[in-house]
Amino acid sequence: MCAEVLAGILEEAGFTHIFGHPGEQILPLYEALRKSGLEHVLMRHEQGAVHAADGYARASGGPGVCVATGGPGALNLVMGVAAASTDSVPLIAMTGDLPRGGGPGRFQEVDLEAVFRPLTRMSMTPGSGDEASMMLADSISSLRRGLTGVIHINLPRDVLEEDACPPVGPSEVFRELSDMSRALELLGSARRPLILAGGGVIWGNAVGEFREFIENARIPVVTTYSARGVIPEDHPLCLGMTGTRGTPAANHAAGNCDVLLVLGARLSERTLAATGNPRVIHVNTDPSVLRGDVVLQMDVGDFLRELPELKGPEGWFKELAAYRRDNPPISELPPPGGDAFVTSAAVRGILDAAPDATIVNDAGSHTTWVTLHRRVLRERSLIFSGGFGPMGYGLPAAIGAKLADPSRDVIMIAGDGGFQMTIQELGTVAELELPITMCILNNKKLDVIRQWQEMNYGTSYSVELKNPDFIRLADAYGIGAERILRVEDVSGAVERALESGEPRLLEFMVEGEDIPLPGVRP
Repeated sequence: MCAEVLAGILEEAGFTHIFGHPGEQILPLYEALRKSGLEHVLMRHEQGAVHAADGYARASGGPGVCVATGGPGALNLVMGVAAASTDSVPLIAMTGDLPRGGGPGRFQEVDLEAVFRPLTRMSMTPGSGDEASMMLADSISSLRRGLTGVIHINLPRDVLEEDACPPVGPSEVFRELSDMSRALELLGSARRPLILAGGGVIWGNAVGEFREFIENARIPVVTTYSARGVIPEDHPLCLGMTGTRGTPAANHAAGNCDVLLVLGARLSERTLAATGNPRVIHVNTDPSVLRGDVVLQMDVGDFLRELPELKGPEGWFKELAAYRRDNPPISELPPPGGDAFVTSAAVRGILDAAPDATIVNDAGSHTTWVTLHRRVLRERSLIFSGGFGPMGYGLPAAIGAKLADPSRDVIMIAGDGGFQMTIQELGTVAELELPITMCILNNKKLDVIRQWQEMNYGTSYSVELKNPDFIRLADAYGIGAERILRVEDVSGAVERALESGEPRLLEFMVEGEDIPLPGVRP
């Protein structure tokens, strides 16, 4: 049966966890999963499933897989698929669908391929069991070869129930194109070269080659959010993250470089906020995002392996090193004094108590403070859906991150608003007994929106929250919890939670605080 072949392909490819929620149209695949060696993680909502697969991918460096039934179940994946696609996270989303051949107006009938097509790398509906198996094998192969983004495979129930043969071998999804001579000419002539590292360095399994290249070439590096840690942020050549939330040194370098080598990054307006007018060499597997003076559609690792030995100008490096010393990032400054229990103080205490933990960040007023206060020393240790910024991402993504690497402490940080958007996934944490430390910064409001409203209209509206008792709610799930009221108690609470080896929820009763907003209107 096709469903059993698909489960076998996933198992043979080395996948261990599939995140999903069952429903009628996808039941043949669930029966195949039951018989397989794969672990299905039953999430409480399909949005949780796609965010968990996203977090799993970011923490592991390989593709994640999520599954949903047709109609409402599939549509519940849409927001998370858009978030993963925006950050080029390699992910396979499989949805069930009605059997082929029925008339119009059937129960739960939606053109799912049309829904997912604008949001994904590919959205496909196989016409046979054999075609379905080939689509899945090709998708896995292409994502592991460096192609990034979400691939959606829509599976009509009758296709899942057909006979199917395992595919003979994967076909090519993209071909590599390069113009190395022009790239080398530009790099060789640069007086102020700069490297912008993006998530493609991680997805292409090129962190080792990247660090070796940087050490030899001694060209300064800035990163996107998703690439933080591909070079430790205390390394002399690392200037930090660039863009609207970037460090002073990174944005200074971006604004003054004459050649920018972009490795596996999207050139969004936030990333390029501080950039001057450099010549751009852009390396990416995705042709739709390539832009610059020289564009190379290829894997970052392949590009680095083809490069001859290069040396960056020493004077430029010394200039940037001096600027960095005079303008350190917030993460290197001592914490501000005072007894006020504001969001930034709570975040600083959480991060200082767990320097080696994987931090999973939700969207909210705390997000900026986590970005600014965390010094990232290894890749895949700061996880956030930065390109799309969905509230509710944190808890399910933390589940995926913990399952991807159980040896790492995982701390989720969310506001009271964002946490309640996927709060039902506390049930998943409790069922799996996952030792995740869940930090809720409770200021009883949607604070970023409050600040935007006051900035634009002089007042705020419909942003105050009447929250549940999070401590009692955690207790209802059998999860230990603690409420923190003073800034001096933050680090101790985090340390106790990590030492417990169990799921823990920490509620920090913080005061509202303005954040440094981007220099753009919402």
